[in-house]
Amino acid sequence: MVTNVTNFGRSGLADWLMQRVTAVIMLAYTVFLLGFLLTNGDLDFVTWKTLFQGTTMRIFSLLALLSIAAHAWIGMWTVATDYIKCAKLRVIYHLVVVIALFAYVVWGVQVLWGA
Repeated sequence: MVTNVTNFGRSGLADWLMQRVTAVIMLAYTVFLLGFLLTNGDLDFVTWKTLFQGTTMRIFSLLALLSIAAHAWIGMWTVATDYIKCAKLRVIYHLVVVIALFAYVVWGVQVLWGA
């Protein structure tokens, strides 16, 4: 069993479950957006802005954003532990992934909740 502080759920089962839960959240978000796009044929900026001004949509979008980050981290961690055998390279890789995911989450929060 791998007991590394860089994994997300501290066990393979927890990581597997987190992957599935985040995938369902991302699927629900995608289905909702596709449904919205298909039912609003004459979509304009005002309609789009009105959709994302609602607190419910902002929370749903934030949940989807955090799900993407968690899903990506688990997947990238798994790939790194399986294929990058050199510990130093794996640490550098993990650091780059963490910085990128952190930047994307901060940027997404700023877009969702900014002015």
